[in-house]
Amino acid sequence: MISTTSIVLIAFLIVVGIFARVGVHKMITGGLDKRAQTIADELNEARKMREEAQELLAAYQRRQREAEGEAAAIIEQARKDAKRLTEEAREKIAEQTERRAKAAEEKIARAEVQAISEVRGQTADLAIAAAREIIRERMDSGAQTVFIDKAISGLRNKLN
Repeated sequence: MISTTSIVLIAFLIVVGIFARVGVHKMITGGLDKRAQTIADELNEARKMREEAQELLAAYQRRQREAEGEAAAIIEQARKDAKRLTEEAREKIAEQTERRAKAAEEKIARAEVQAISEVRGQTADLAIAAAREIIRERMDSGAQTVFIDKAISGLRNKLN
């Protein structure tokens, strides 16, 4: 009697023989080779994409460093400009204050001169008025005539 194991073995060998005759092993090998090639191509594509991504990352990092450098330069220039403008403003304010102080001093000096002139004028007017009053009280008409004659002769001598 033939055992079950022998029947299974014979059936297996028949199936393998049919597969070998039909060329199933070539189809399986071809399919596996094709699949291996597809996987290899995908790996190569993934490597290329990774390299491109690294290049892009490096480029972006370089741009970021450049931008940070430019930003730092802009900030430094803005600080310098602000300091310069502050100094210029201080100088202008100091000059303007000095000009205003000088103008105020000149105005005060003019007002002082004018006040002194007015006081002198008023003093002279008062002195003349007082002299008139004193002369009127102390001089009679004869003395007035002598005084007028002296004044006229004094004028003749000065004019000639």
